[in-house]
Amino acid sequence: MKNLQLTGIARAMFASRRAWLFGAAMAMAGAANAAAVEIQVWHTLTDANKAEFEKLAKQYNKEQDQVSVTLRAFPTSSALEQEAVAAVKAKKAPNLLQLTDNHSPEVVAQHKAVLPMYELLAKYPIKDLNWFVPATSSFTRDSKGRLLAFPWMAEVPVMFYNTAAYKKAGLDPNKPARTWTGLQAELLKLRDVADIDCPYASSDQVTVHLENLAPINNQQFTSNNNGLDAVTKKSAAAAMQFDTLYMRHISLMVSWKRSLLFTAHSADNASDKLFAKGECSVLTANSGAFGQFINTKSLSFGVAPLPYYDQVTNDGGKPFVSGSALWALGGHPQAEDKATAQFLAWLSKPVIAAEWHQRTGYLPLTEAAFRASDVSFYNRIPGIQALITSMRAQPNANSRGFRMANYDRIEPVLNQQLNDAFEGKVPPVAALNNAASQARSIAAQR
Repeated sequence: MKNLQLTGIARAMFASRRAWLFGAAMAMAGAANAAAVEIQVWHTLTDANKAEFEKLAKQYNKEQDQVSVTLRAFPTSSALEQEAVAAVKAKKAPNLLQLTDNHSPEVVAQHKAVLPMYELLAKYPIKDLNWFVPATSSFTRDSKGRLLAFPWMAEVPVMFYNTAAYKKAGLDPNKPARTWTGLQAELLKLRDVADIDCPYASSDQVTVHLENLAPINNQQFTSNNNGLDAVTKKSAAAAMQFDTLYMRHISLMVSWKRSLLFTAHSADNASDKLFAKGECSVLTANSGAFGQFINTKSLSFGVAPLPYYDQVTNDGGKPFVSGSALWALGGHPQAEDKATAQFLAWLSKPVIAAEWHQRTGYLPLTEAAFRASDVSFYNRIPGIQALITSMRAQPNANSRGFRMANYDRIEPVLNQQLNDAFEGKVPPVAALNNAASQARSIAAQR
């Protein structure tokens, strides 16, 4: 009996010890989970690109337990910015914020809530980081070349074209037109031979038909060296110069509208959906539209540079690199700043950055990401490798980017004037003069 009692006591003690060990292990696991630093990333990505970013954040959270990334999506940039202002006042600001290029990055960086990226990465550097886009053309750098934001969504305007429609029209899908005159001949065949109701459409119309018309034709978009002198030399503010090149182009677009070659245009990405459905055969838009198209199984397409005018230049120039970027906000604990840098370092890894580039159409983040991109990916989409490769070269004086004060208020004016011209409400010359005059007035306001 005594032995039985002792055995029972021993069993009880063992059970108690096992329970204690289990509890200790659970406590340790809980402590480990509690140690994960949460960072908030607010963005305005939509559709396929939003899904891709969510997939990457989920992958990052699964691969390690030190940092937990939470994404929050907003339907528009204005909605995000309005919420961000309130969050900063309440001292509940996110760690990273997606902001669209406003062509005054130095002004954004001066905001007391912003933590310039070069300051964050000076404290927590990303090893072996060699950016893909040359420093002088980056829309996320100041006049001293310092990185102000993380160019995760850098993009350029391009021309997408439906290769099946080109074949149906008797056109070579591997040799799309390089000039606007050549494109007109192709659009006529798409309309008359292939019986396409929407030969040409355009999204991001201000970017395509005003901003980048200049660098693509080796000219400058604004005065004072595209406004860069106004930043570096404190000279007069930039002003738009809509010369005969612009008059020729907008007049041509109006004639295309009347002859049913150009049937859809928008300031946003509305026309992208028409191209994805196969309703429109040619689309000019930002390269970030690629993510939607690559996920459309019924769509076969190629990518080409924006057309130029051979009466103006012998060869087409490079477009402005623009888009949006992730800006870091200050006022967070040191642990959160470190965690933010760790997440950005992970996004910069060649395999991760290459996947992002190939799934979205945004430019490769680093040289390593470009080299890590799958050759089969480039071979599958006609024209894309040549276009991306061309962006590695140093830009000339026309394509380094432009600066203009209050551009976030100027762009809607430019868009409205384009609409009025395209819809025949205002003659092209009058629309351009109205746009330049109003832009000059808004840029001068402080």
